[in-house]
Amino acid sequence: MFHNFRERLRNRELLLGTMVTLESPATAEILAELGFDWFFVDGEHGPLATQELLGILRAVDHRLPCVVRVPGANEADIKKVLDIGAAGVIVPMVNTPEQTADIVRWARYSPAGGRGVGLARAHGYGLSFQDYMGAANEQVSVIVQAEHIQAVENIEKIVAVEGVDAIQLGPYDLSASMGKMGQLEDPEVVAAINHVIEVCKQVEMPIGWFGISADAVRPYIDHGCTLVTSGVDTLLLAQAGQQMLKSLR
Repeated sequence: MFHNFRERLRNRELLLGTMVTLESPATAEILAELGFDWFFVDGEHGPLATQELLGILRAVDHRLPCVVRVPGANEADIKKVLDIGAAGVIVPMVNTPEQTADIVRWARYSPAGGRGVGLARAHGYGLSFQDYMGAANEQVSVIVQAEHIQAVENIEKIVAVEGVDAIQLGPYDLSASMGKMGQLEDPEVVAAINHVIEVCKQVEMPIGWFGISADAVRPYIDHGCTLVTSGVDTLLLAQAGQQMLKSLR
């Protein structure tokens, strides 16, 4: 269920995904047929709780890797989504190297970390326990979001934490933390984003970027972002319907 995602991520291959927010596994199945490299499954915003996340993973994680954004930087959430079979975690609002080190520790089994051991879907409900335990530390991806000015100020220390696989930029929350909500073209916001990107490039750390359209992400692909999320399931559905109605009227 890992699909070599972590290896491809760390090799900085261009990985094109979309965001899954709807509870319906069928919606995820439809999107999985389109050729995306991965799914950004959002357990932070919106209605997706553990049971809904499990349904989505059951429906599609044999087709492509699903990386789940957890609600926050806490051990219980990280452990739970990994135990149900997520290929990795995206952790929001990570502002310090100390937070980052905790996240890595919670996502890795001993001796590399302190992830709790249980029998769950990821372990084949016990039937593939040894296989999963032997592979998880090498294959589970840990991605932290830089989406606050404090994270920008600490980014050199954050990327130096061993075990971090990518930095996901969060431009909207970052701009809000600077008192410039949604002003992504503001020179100070642009400078903060560019600082994160340049620091990541210096240490060959993969960079993630989200945009609601291809046009929104294409400049950041050109800027070196390789973990790319374009669109959201809700918008893809709504925009297709809008376009059809427009063409008929």
